[in-house]
Amino acid sequence: MTTDPAQFTRREFLEAAAVLGGGAALAGCGSFGGGRAPGTGPRDAIARENARAGTRDWMLSRTRVDPAVKYRCPWIEGYCSQTSVRAGEEIEFFVSTNPASEFTLDLYRLGFYGGAGGRQVASLGPFRGTPQPDPPVGDKRIRDCRWTPSCRMRVPGDWLSGVYLGKLTERREGLQSYVIFIVRDDRPADFIFQSSDTTWQAYNRWPSQFALYDDGHSQWYWGDRVQVGFNRPYGKYCQILDAPLSTGSGEFLLWEFPTAYWLESQGYDVTYISNIDTHLRPSTLGRARGLLSVGHDEYWTIEMFNSVRQAIAGGLNVAFLSGNTCCGRILFSPDTRGIPNRAFERVDVFSPPSDPPEPFDHMAQLPHQSPNSNLLVGARNIPPVTGGADWACSLPGHWIFAGTGMKEGDSIPGLVGWEWHGDPAAIPGLEVVSTGPTFSGPGKPNKGVYTATVYPGPKGNFVFNASTIWWGDGLSAPPGYVRPSVYVSPRGPDPRVQQITRNLLERMRQG
Repeated sequence: MTTDPAQFTRREFLEAAAVLGGGAALAGCGSFGGGRAPGTGPRDAIARENARAGTRDWMLSRTRVDPAVKYRCPWIEGYCSQTSVRAGEEIEFFVSTNPASEFTLDLYRLGFYGGAGGRQVASLGPFRGTPQPDPPVGDKRIRDCRWTPSCRMRVPGDWLSGVYLGKLTERREGLQSYVIFIVRDDRPADFIFQSSDTTWQAYNRWPSQFALYDDGHSQWYWGDRVQVGFNRPYGKYCQILDAPLSTGSGEFLLWEFPTAYWLESQGYDVTYISNIDTHLRPSTLGRARGLLSVGHDEYWTIEMFNSVRQAIAGGLNVAFLSGNTCCGRILFSPDTRGIPNRAFERVDVFSPPSDPPEPFDHMAQLPHQSPNSNLLVGARNIPPVTGGADWACSLPGHWIFAGTGMKEGDSIPGLVGWEWHGDPAAIPGLEVVSTGPTFSGPGKPNKGVYTATVYPGPKGNFVFNASTIWWGDGLSAPPGYVRPSVYVSPRGPDPRVQQITRNLLERMRQG
């Protein structure tokens, strides 16, 4: 079957898909594999998956951004119809090539795979690509693409939960970018890895300056009445470091992949979800012993906050291997087609109005009526919010330090950054395991104090707060990883960070 997707109307596309029963709707697309039912699998599924042959071909080899806008790759760019898809469900890929060019779409699951970092699971195309229209600036500055789908496929039931990259390659010059999605499942697992996809989208400036942080006047605005959505490509990441592999992949490769790579290298029983899954499907938290919030996990809904607190009350362990966590409160809304939960806006901040001066533009104008995030995390975002520090041992007798050899005052250089938590909550039994001053540069204290904490849950469970976005830097350095360096510089994989993480995970598994 050869079909030009550029000539399909959406109605014709869906009619074709219906005729084909959810199989190949466009050239090169279809269903792959088969086997066991979606959402099932053994507890050693991660170890078995990572014993399969990997490849580094998942990495982009030829990237380019338009210098006029700094973030987008108009030659080849795309997005997915869902940020999280259950094995067995369908997903659409929307791709634009400008100028027109044939393109291919190669799909990879990211993991360890003997150090390669990924395994190819499908190769689609070639397709005839054409320029798709830039969306108008909508209400609240949203840029909501209404592109013609290029491909539709049913995710095979035997695809293991994980983070999947689609490598787009246009054939005219060989330029490349990514699409990214999460495959989720329903199986019981030891650990749930929550990707911070709402934060990825909040910082997405595609096509130029249309992040949640731009109101048309300020490029680092922190008020309300600005909306962003998932119906657009991810532009190249906009701050801290130059990361070409972030073109189309959000922030996953920056702050989350080192943790996922290490977890899978160790064979831990982990399954993956998105922030949106925590929002929509809170019952999913009940199938695991521990929830891992990873990397830069800034934007939460009140439903997420309440669901995770309720899960902790029910015995769930949580490790916030993240920083700037649960800071901005967002509200989901439908896109311009009426598809729910495809757009969101900032409506509040999870902190009291008692931190003058507010560190960002217009933050003081938010209502400050949401719960204090330290009641969930253990500590919270507090001015000056940004900075860096060494991660010091403050409570050497605590079980998280078992086997590390760390004594009071010993520290892991540069591990705290670039955003952190302070002001620990008055939770009975909360312990400060690491704390110290933060710096705007070497020898330049900025009056901040970061605080890493552990507090007990009511059923023998616990909640750990690492108080840094960069925890994963101390775990591994997977292929393509770019080490951050701002305020301070982390030093990469450290056996003490690895041992602390093992202690956390083993305590979770025992619970």
